[in-house]
Amino acid sequence: MPNTFGLNRTLGGAIGVIALVSVLSSSAVLLTRNRLQDATDALDRSTQVARSLDTFRTAMLNQETGLRGYLITGRESSLEPYRSGRPTLDETINRLRTLIGSDTERSHLLADAVTAARAWQSDIGETAIRDAADPTTRSEAVRIEAEGKGKQFFDTLRDTLATIDALEEQARAAQTLRVAQAGRDESLALWSGTLLTLLICVGIWIAINRLIVRPLVRVMTFVEGVGVGDLSGKLEMRAGGEVGRLGATLNTMVGGLSDLARTNRAATADLNAAAAEIQASAQEQAASVEEQFAAVQETAATMDEITHTGEQIGKRATEVIATAQATAQTSRQGLRAVSDTAKAMDAIREQAEAVAGNIVSLSEKTQTIGDIIETVNDISERTHLLALNAAIEAAAAGESGRSFAVVASEMKLLADQAKAATGQVRGLLGEIQRGINTSVMLTEEAVKRAAAGKTRSDTTQRTIEEITAKVEEGAQIFQQIVASTNQQQLGIEQVMGALQNIRQASQQTAAGTRQVEAASANLTDLAQALMALAERYRH
Repeated sequence: MPNTFGLNRTLGGAIGVIALVSVLSSSAVLLTRNRLQDATDALDRSTQVARSLDTFRTAMLNQETGLRGYLITGRESSLEPYRSGRPTLDETINRLRTLIGSDTERSHLLADAVTAARAWQSDIGETAIRDAADPTTRSEAVRIEAEGKGKQFFDTLRDTLATIDALEEQARAAQTLRVAQAGRDESLALWSGTLLTLLICVGIWIAINRLIVRPLVRVMTFVEGVGVGDLSGKLEMRAGGEVGRLGATLNTMVGGLSDLARTNRAATADLNAAAAEIQASAQEQAASVEEQFAAVQETAATMDEITHTGEQIGKRATEVIATAQATAQTSRQGLRAVSDTAKAMDAIREQAEAVAGNIVSLSEKTQTIGDIIETVNDISERTHLLALNAAIEAAAAGESGRSFAVVASEMKLLADQAKAATGQVRGLLGEIQRGINTSVMLTEEAVKRAAAGKTRSDTTQRTIEEITAKVEEGAQIFQQIVASTNQQQLGIEQVMGALQNIRQASQQTAAGTRQVEAASANLTDLAQALMALAERYRH
């Protein structure tokens, strides 16, 4: 098998290129999307940090507001904002630590803010609440708040949180730019991958149209021509791979079909000629049998005359002495009749031998026809096998091989018809052979009986000669003459029986000859039908 870039490799390579481009495009889009997601997550984290910082400030302000209200009013309910702000502050601090993570600068700033908040809670808030609970020290608690020491902690807290907020604002601006750039990169990667995939698909379509579609169109046109019986063309294929091998296989198949058509036409011509020869031979044999039958009829008439003569001799036996001369004359007439009978017997024997020779020649020709039928049967089997191979190739070609499958079906039908026709011819030849064998046996029997009749005719002739001599000698040997006459009568009856057998054999031979002629006519019709089938294909 030639090392070609087959359809499977072509299509596989095209699909692989498309898949590779798709993977690369998807990877680029995924990468830019990951970058976009990272930037979006960072931006969201900065926003959450800013909100948590606001929550930090709000919680501290609520604690300060609650502390002042408690110091002013002295009611426990005024501490509610202070007490609710403390867990909120703790939760916010934990959230900020999680959001800031490992950022050193922000972690330090957050630690400073937390330190200031905790210092305010412990040094200002808790101390003022503890002192305010005791009436003796309440004034001291008010003084702690009034001195403004808490303001210093709040200023430190605000500055630190403002610094963190400024850093987060810068980070948000940078992340916003990253998000915008990542979005543009994602769109660029997506559209670039789509355009590249489209260009590759167009290139693959052009390559497939050039390497596969156009050669297949030429193949289908060629197969359609073969389907209508044109075997003279040849498919020119410059493509490689499976399409090229398909073209080469089609050329080989069409060459085989052309050779098969020529062989079938030649064999059919030979069969037609042989059938014509058989028919001519059968007609000659029929004419010979008719002549033989006429000769037998004539001989039978002669033997009837001889029989009547013998009867007359018997009636006149009492008058032999007085009519010796008449008897001698009658004996001489009987002698001439027997001589004629012997000649007729020789003619019958010669004709029977000629018929036997014709029948043997006819048997040899039927054997030749049998050989021709075997050749035709072998051709039909080869056609059947070739049709099977064509059907397999059509199935392997798939949808493009459907027209080719129609050609294979027509080839198989032609092979089946040829095989059935050869079966019919073989049956007819068998019947012809049996009829010929029967004719040979009957002819041989007729020759034997003609020879026996000739022998008896010779005996009769010698007897009549003796009768003639003894009639001239006198009446004293009259008894011997009577006995000889009786013997002659018996011989004539036997000859008549032999002639009857010969006539029956001639009738049977004539019937067999008519069967041979009819069989040869059928064989001629079959040869013409085969010729018509072979003429369907041009080469």
